[in-house]
Amino acid sequence: MDLLADHLTRARASGAVFARTVARPPWGLRLGGEIQLAVHAVARGQCWLWFDDPTEAPIPLSPGRFALVRGGRDHFIGHEPGALCLEPEAFRAAHANDAVSDDAQATVFLCGAYRFSGDIGQGLLATLPPVISLTPEIGDPMREVIGLLSRELAVPEPGQNTVLDRLLDVLLVLAVRSSFRDSTSAPRWYRASADRRLKAALQAIHEDAAHPWSVPELAKIGGLSRAAFARAFGEALGETPMQYLTEWRMTLARDHLRDGAMSLAEIADAIGYGSPYAFAAAFRRHHGLPPGAWRSQVAEAGDERATDRIHLG
Repeated sequence: MDLLADHLTRARASGAVFARTVARPPWGLRLGGEIQLAVHAVARGQCWLWFDDPTEAPIPLSPGRFALVRGGRDHFIGHEPGALCLEPEAFRAAHANDAVSDDAQATVFLCGAYRFSGDIGQGLLATLPPVISLTPEIGDPMREVIGLLSRELAVPEPGQNTVLDRLLDVLLVLAVRSSFRDSTSAPRWYRASADRRLKAALQAIHEDAAHPWSVPELAKIGGLSRAAFARAFGEALGETPMQYLTEWRMTLARDHLRDGAMSLAEIADAIGYGSPYAFAAAFRRHHGLPPGAWRSQVAEAGDERATDRIHLG
């Protein structure tokens, strides 16, 4: 079990290619902050990415360089910083005929979007910086993936969106891994998963959250004494092994409750509680509400947000 893969899988990270786009200058595109994670790559030409904040320098994008933008704020890409930017639908209409042009100044680029589900997905997004701009060096696998993207973008081909989706998936994992590896703010579970004393125990917890784990059992998996394991775990993750296990179980429980596909008894069994009553008691201690009431509260909040989106058009 790879902890990063586990988080991405449980977050149900799903990608969608907006489009392979050819745009002749002048051009600009606004992308809303509701996009949880946007990916931008250029196959030909150059463009700029910026935010509506004069204190942040625009980011140049060209072949071999790409960017990931975390949601929350609108961002813009265009032929030059500050260009007039259209909404996606208006942009597509305005540049519908640019793909047949042989204008050497046209930019060929790709925009992709990722959506993450539940608390695991939100937690993963929260660990990323607002924007990641990467120019992989020779020998870096990301450079090879970007090269494949660029070649695939060069000419429209049958099944192209499927190929681009798969390449974006690979690029996303490599970019997140690179960001975590090079950042001092990477999540503690990621750094701890590289610690040979803790890796096997963390993998065991994630593989089978329902198992009645104990500190001695986890320590044995890690090849340490109980005291040495507990000390190393606390130093790396800032909590005890049992606190980590409980928090992970509660995170899984919240996502199961949001999904609505499992009964309380099924959730209790899946995360290691002997009965719905034991699960409900643990959940109430952790959240101040029984699981059924928590699920209703979250559903009502979701309905209100959906209504707001309808009213806003």
